Amino acid sequence: MCAGQEAWIASAHVTTVRVNASEPVSIEADALIVGVHATPDGPTQAPGADGLDQALGGRLAEILNAVGFTGKAEEIAKIPTFGALPAPVVAVVGLGDRPDGDHDPETLRRAAGAAARSLAGTASAAFALPAATAEQAEAVAIGGLLGAYDFARYRTHGEHRAPVGELVVLSDAPGAEEAVRHAAEVATSVNLVRDLVNTPPSDLSPARFAEIAREMGGQAGLSVEVLDETELKEGGYGGIVGVGQGSANPPRLVRLAYRHPEAARTIAFVGKGITFDSGGLSLKPAASMDWMKSDMGGAGAVFGSLLAISRLGLPINVVGYLCLAENMPSGQAQRPSDVLHTYSGKTVEVLDTDAEGRLVLIDGIARAAEDGPELIVDVATLTGAQIVALGWRTSGVMSNDDALREEVVEIAGAQGEGAWGMPLPEELRKGLDSPIADIANLQPERWGSMLAAGIFLREFVPDGVRWAHIDMAGPAFNKSEPHGYTPKGGTGAITRTLVGIAERYAGRR
Repeated sequence: MCAGQEAWIASAHVTTVRVNASEPVSIEADALIVGVHATPDGPTQAPGADGLDQALGGRLAEILNAVGFTGKAEEIAKIPTFGALPAPVVAVVGLGDRPDGDHDPETLRRAAGAAARSLAGTASAAFALPAATAEQAEAVAIGGLLGAYDFARYRTHGEHRAPVGELVVLSDAPGAEEAVRHAAEVATSVNLVRDLVNTPPSDLSPARFAEIAREMGGQAGLSVEVLDETELKEGGYGGIVGVGQGSANPPRLVRLAYRHPEAARTIAFVGKGITFDSGGLSLKPAASMDWMKSDMGGAGAVFGSLLAISRLGLPINVVGYLCLAENMPSGQAQRPSDVLHTYSGKTVEVLDTDAEGRLVLIDGIARAAEDGPELIVDVATLTGAQIVALGWRTSGVMSNDDALREEVVEIAGAQGEGAWGMPLPEELRKGLDSPIADIANLQPERWGSMLAAGIFLREFVPDGVRWAHIDMAGPAFNKSEPHGYTPKGGTGAITRTLVGIAERYAGRR
């Protein structure tokens, strides 16, 4: 491994966070962040920054009105304090309408993220947002840490302001310190996943991803097993081998295992890890290809979640599979009409080489079932149809168990990761029939193709195993402008959801 690669691994997280119970008007920081609500009578200060208006001579509302600040969600205004406070600048962030009850954690996450993004180049920032409970303190911390993310590894010149160096969450809530520590561990993993997704495919081949998983997984206390192309072929992993055989960068399957001595349950996560997807011989249009470095986002989320689960010491056993391949056209590539012999023993006729993610996943799902988990969750940037149906910010969740589907949707929602439960209509199964193999990898009709992909995956889940599939093709990569705590580019989507699932099954939170 070269020095540059070592630096890449070490640079995944740069912003630190801590809790302080000091009064906002006395805290030493380069900026003080306060929240403001939009009301019919004008912007109104939210709880968390008592004494601020008095310190500013009772003129906060006047100043906000003068600069046209309304308090709408994620709106930012910066006010100099001219020595009235230790902090030279007050950053005011909009929280939207004032709630009837407690402040919603996601509102706080997004506000903290927007404020942190606006303070790039600042050494320290103190958050005087509503943090009367440990849950609110955690929301502020993780929003700020995710909002402070920046991917600058490949910039060599030009103006660039480093992310805010230290975040201070002002709270005296019981349990706030533990909650903020939890936020830091999870945010570290999410930001690592963002780094992986943003890394050019020339620097993140399947073998390189596997090396990173081996090194970082080992450091986190995970057991790590990597199968190379020869072992995959000998082991009967026909789906992964078929997808990866057209590339000069051969495929890998990485198994990560976390075990806890007090664990009574085992769950498994499986991630699609196509480090670049050209579509293979069924070549994608050029306009659909430039962001296909993000096609390994599912494997990234599984990897990041396993690291966080280990660092948090959750009392549960978790196995993760990273199904890694590069989908390229060449004289060695799989062809439409080829038949693959998969790890499950079933055969698949390949009708479209751009429907490759499901081919690597089915090998991972079949292998994961051998670990005896009570639950398998696969995560994938699987179909463009997910974006057509649900947009760029909402993942589709499918399952062979209705209660599990709704549980995953609920957990994702609690993390602020949009998800929507989707059906698996039986009438779509016939479209996957093949005249020469057990199943085809694509139905001829484009209608309902996100659901048909889920039905295809379900065919490889053994009887009696509860399984859920998360299609996050849109949420994994933000092609538009940053918003809240979400940057442009890789988002780290579903990493927090997987950690939340592990916590739910471990009996935590």
